[in-house]
Amino acid sequence: MRCVIARFPFDLTKVGVLETMKGVKPEPVTGESVTIGRREYPAKQVGQVITRQDRRDFSAGEVTRAMTRLGFTCRAVPAAAPAPALTLSPLQRASAMLGTNAA
Repeated sequence: MRCVIARFPFDLTKVGVLETMKGVKPEPVTGESVTIGRREYPAKQVGQVITRQDRRDFSAGEVTRAMTRLGFTCRAVPAAAPAPALTLSPLQRASAMLGTNAA
């Protein structure tokens, strides 16, 4: 499949990506990720290995779009867990907004 990453065209195949990533140790995932085989790699690491370009030259989105088209599973940045809602009475909520302590 022909794809463009960092304004350069690449002919990528699923088998070619699997071969290229064989033996590459995954870095810790902090953002978007690509699952290749049984391992989960950061999208930027995959892009750097398969294109031999500096990570600053392309976005993680470019890599995840290309890998999705090839049939790999890609994950977006994990959403932050919402803060647990405290059950406060209206008086306690108003006091908290004012910065005072109401019992």
